[in-house]
Amino acid sequence: MANNYISQFFFHSEPTMSRIVMVAAAQSGPVPRNESRKDTVERLLAMMRKAHRQGSDLVVFTECALTPFFPHWYMDDPREVDQYFEMEMPSEQTEVLFKEAARLKIGFQLGYAERVEKDRTVRYYNSSILVNKEGQIVGNFRKIHLPGYNEIQPDHPFQNLEKYYFDVGDLGFRTWRSFGGVVGMCICNDRRWPETYRVLGLRGAELILLGYNTPCHNPQFPEMDSLVSFHNLLCLQSGAYQNGSWVIAVAKAGTEEGVAQLGQSCIIAPSGEVVAMCHTLSDEVIVHSCDLDATLPYKEGIFNFEKNRHIQSYGPITQQTKSTPPEH
Repeated sequence: MANNYISQFFFHSEPTMSRIVMVAAAQSGPVPRNESRKDTVERLLAMMRKAHRQGSDLVVFTECALTPFFPHWYMDDPREVDQYFEMEMPSEQTEVLFKEAARLKIGFQLGYAERVEKDRTVRYYNSSILVNKEGQIVGNFRKIHLPGYNEIQPDHPFQNLEKYYFDVGDLGFRTWRSFGGVVGMCICNDRRWPETYRVLGLRGAELILLGYNTPCHNPQFPEMDSLVSFHNLLCLQSGAYQNGSWVIAVAKAGTEEGVAQLGQSCIIAPSGEVVAMCHTLSDEVIVHSCDLDATLPYKEGIFNFEKNRHIQSYGPITQQTKSTPPEH
């Protein structure tokens, strides 16, 4: 019985060509508040070129890669806030990234703060874009699961004001055919929610790209500080395995404006195994050869959604937000 199962899912009667994507995770060290956008972009360019020298097809940058993670402090002047947001993409300061990507024939994913004005309404998003090897934007995402608060916490040593600065993303969890496979994106706290991976999995994701800024200290629940590293890997590995996808997770690392951040950028295989990880708290590039066909034993086996999902039993997932235990 076991041998039949193995042969069914690991050995195909017809030979298939492997779909290899060389992916680089480009971790950023701290971005000081007084560092210019031009200097920050130069750091990203240096990592892009390093990834290219190592044969990468795609380089993944972190969340809000162009600025320090400003939700860690409070600002009440809209003009000061706006300086951290991009009004267009590519912008005058980021266009060089697109041109260099096209020259090198390497794609990239970039996280940034996005300001959108439409019909006299201004929205602010924590966003990311997917750019192909020709320097063209082929996909965009806006963070959905915003953590933290919408007002200042005076007793906390630093703030987490994402709900204050950002609107909830309005694009959903989408996927795109690119880099020889199916690519999805999410951002930071989205990675902690199983719904994120499952929707991307249902939309065929073989590569899931994300950036994150994760403090080492949780002011609200300090007893969780010792679990920060464990929880980071737990959600990434389980999300990869349960949906048969590669997960590329890229951090902002080190102490930035007084806030120590985790780092631990990594590449997770569809098996849930960590196959590459950063070991510094500064700018660092790791590269791994991701075989998209390695997703097949999971997508066609235990996590064959078409054969094994029973949506008639999943109603509460989309019908309610609050937990409702039985009364008795």
